[in-house]
Formats: sequence, structure tokens, C-alpha cells
Amino acid sequence: MKKTVLSLLALASLLSAQCQYKANSIEVDWKAYKTPAKIGVGGTFTKVLLQASPQITQEALLQHATVTIDTNSIYSKNSARDVKLVKFFFQAQKVDSIEAKVVSLSPDEALVAITMNNITKEIPMKVEFDDDEIEAKGYIDLADFAMLLSLKSINKACYDLHKGKTWQDVKIEFEIKTKRSCD
Repeated sequence: MKKTVLSLLALASLLSAQCQYKANSIEVDWKAYKTPAKIGVGGTFTKVLLQASPQITQEALLQHATVTIDTNSIYSKNSARDVKLVKFFFQAQKVDSIEAKVVSLSPDEALVAITMNNITKEIPMKVEFDDDEIEAKGYIDLADFAMLLSLKSINKACYDLHKGKTWQDVKIEFEIKTKRSCD
């Protein structure tokens, strides 16, 4: 009888355990384009703050997450390029950070409010959920954030390398690593 009661108590505690997804890390990647042939140049940021409280589903985790990107932490695997991007792109308009937050979510698309240069725009992004990660991919137009002065500045600084053309669309990707745990 004692074993049966203990077994039932153990089973009840397992059934009442609440499982939650927690965000372990985030990576923010970007790809900008140069030259008339629209050659992609990509990179990431090394200082990205993800604020996300544990949630029952990955979808809820994403909907309650906020991302803040330090633009001075740009990393393209080319230190000379990184210095130019900070100085001639982000600092040309004193943009020290970029923020992102999901506004709405459907099964395969997220509408993400991105704030850059004190302007917030809602950007549609394709979203995929896997067992241990969430990926969102989309494009921003620098004109939407009044960043054409910065675009002109980086184009001038890299005129020969870019063959006189730097594109105003930028591909962005967020990858959040998650872990499901049950109490």
C-alpha cells in the first residue's frame, strides 16, 4: 500500500511538472551588398543582449524576447572592415545600438519591430522553430531607418572596393539557441 501511494505521488509530481523553454544564446548575422554585381559581405555582432524569460513554448519565448545589439561590436572577420563600418556607417549618424522585439507571430512569420537611428519599423521575417533553436530571417531597407547618410558615408570610404555601389538592403538573421527543461 505504501509503495502504491508513493508511486502515485511521484507520478502526480511528474505530471504537474511544468516544462519551459529557456534561451541559452543568440547570434545576430547580417549581409550587406556591394558592387554593381551585388556581392554579399556578411558578419555578426559580438555584443548582443537577449532578454527572455522562460516560457512554456518556443513561440511564447520569442514573443516575449527583446534584443539589443551594440553596433560597436560588429565582426566581419576583417578588422579593417569592422573599423570602417563602425566609423563610417554607424558613427556617421551616431547609432550605438539596434533593438528588436516581436510584435506578432504566425506559424512561419514574425513581425519584428526594429529600432535603429531612433526609428522603429515593423519588418516581416520568416521564422523556423526546431527542437533547440529559433531562426528568423528577413531584410531591412536602410532608407526606412533614415540611414542613407551612413550609406553614402560608407560608400565614399570604400568607393574603390565597392566599385562605386553600396546597396541599401541588408539581410538580417537571428538565431536563438533554446533548451527545454522540466521542473
